[in-house]
Amino acid sequence: MTPFRLGTRGSPLALTQAHMVRDALAAAHGLDASDFEIVVIKTTGDKVQDRPLAEIGGKALWTKELDRALLGGEIDCAVHSMKDVETFRPAMIAIAAILPRADVRDRLVGAESLAALREGAVVGTSSPRRAAQIRRIRPDLKVVMFRGNVDTRLAKLAEGEADATLLAAAGLERLGRHDVGHAIPLNMMLPAPAQGAIGVECRADDGAARAMLDAIDHPETHACVLAERVLLAALKADCHSPVAALAVIEGAILTLTAELFSEDGTEHVHGAIEGAPLDTALPGALARDLLERAPSAVRRLFEG
Repeated sequence: MTPFRLGTRGSPLALTQAHMVRDALAAAHGLDASDFEIVVIKTTGDKVQDRPLAEIGGKALWTKELDRALLGGEIDCAVHSMKDVETFRPAMIAIAAILPRADVRDRLVGAESLAALREGAVVGTSSPRRAAQIRRIRPDLKVVMFRGNVDTRLAKLAEGEADATLLAAAGLERLGRHDVGHAIPLNMMLPAPAQGAIGVECRADDGAARAMLDAIDHPETHACVLAERVLLAALKADCHSPVAALAVIEGAILTLTAELFSEDGTEHVHGAIEGAPLDTALPGALARDLLERAPSAVRRLFEG
């Protein structure tokens, strides 16, 4: 058979995730690894490392080249970290599968906890959410821009460019770095929407690819990630917007919790809503509630 082609970025984490998807597909369909081809696509987000994403095009920097390859027929699907996929996607592309979610927490690398950092310590991150959360918890800390893959950021930390940094626990675990960093409790720092989830997209009209990918879709994770992404859409959030959100399903109830911040972290609004897992009205209702209660310094960041 013609190999089923999986497009991916070329970072170590992206390649690991693509291999996870390939292995899941092979197991689900009784195929061999040789029945799949992993195609590396270089993205602008990988090439430009010295400026915040929000300044140079946002999350599309991770996806536009993969989108082009997918729509051009060069690949049959594209593997993504779902938190890097922009909220509004082309109608011709479908999120066909999301794998079971990994640890959603952030890990602090460089200290046992934020409280353990010295007065005025430097924390490196390129995430507006993490920066706002850090400043809210420890206003004395200095936040500097840190971009790059996991190894790049750990190298910057080792070279003394910062005293600490934050990385997603899921990414560290997928790279076998189980002993790196200390997990920050969710009641202290909610994650980015869709953090810890690997998604696979294909052409919306490609029935064969959709059937192939449907076999590895994890419905519970898919419902939670969808709720978080619908919340982002309702908030009109973008790469500049400090927003944290997490949906969880227990029994037949989905609970969606979210928090919005001012850029400096001094003001915030928190809320939660629960209901049926596939009730698409829930995220919009929570978004309206948050924006109605948000201080003006927060609301202005979500006015499109």
